[in-house]
Amino acid sequence: MNKAQEYFENLNRTLLTAQESQANKVEEAAQICAESLANDGYIYTFGTGHSHLLAEEIFYRAGGLVRIFPLEDDALMLHTGASRSSQFERIAGFASILLTSSPAKAGDVIFVFSNSGRNTMPVEMALKAREMGLKTICITSFAHAATVSSRHESGKKLGEVCDVALDNCGAAGDACVSLGEMQMGPTSTAVGAALLQAIVCRTAELLEERGISPEIFASANIDGGDRKNAAYLAKYKEKINIL
Repeated sequence: MNKAQEYFENLNRTLLTAQESQANKVEEAAQICAESLANDGYIYTFGTGHSHLLAEEIFYRAGGLVRIFPLEDDALMLHTGASRSSQFERIAGFASILLTSSPAKAGDVIFVFSNSGRNTMPVEMALKAREMGLKTICITSFAHAATVSSRHESGKKLGEVCDVALDNCGAAGDACVSLGEMQMGPTSTAVGAALLQAIVCRTAELLEERGISPEIFASANIDGGDRKNAAYLAKYKEKINIL
């Protein structure tokens, strides 16, 4: 088996582990999201570094929920300075400013993503959100978190401060393939995206069970997609200002 095949084998194994072990938490997260959306709430997402990919995974997505609002800042992303973003995610106070500057309110939901769960900003974001009355859901690596100390002043890690903490079931270091002494093949993004999309699908189903038609974006690249999406954009562009 070559290393490409080994990666697929290990990723598939990790996905299956996550599917089986996190099913109850997927359901719990979907129930929280459906309750919020049924009461005109919004779902916020937040991650730093590569975790910001998950913050965007369910935003403005074909087949995705409409009322998704990523909380992003260039300083925390890779395209304006990759190593610098690692420093910013350890700074206290930034997450609270980002959240309180948004329209987030009690009754909304926020997903916070951090593979290690140790850095200041994700923990601060979750704590501030709970203080403001938002429901907090995170996706993190329990195995990785168990090997490191917290960088937040509370001494807590992300999975310890959220209402629902999902385990991406990845290895410490977020790599599943060995090449000599090197570790390669991260799994956190692929598994995190799968957990998120499972929650989205179940959330939409729960809304339908309540008699509420879920607001779902269509692909802009199918006939009629632009027309359907235009109505959602007109309705929400002022409320979700990055649409």
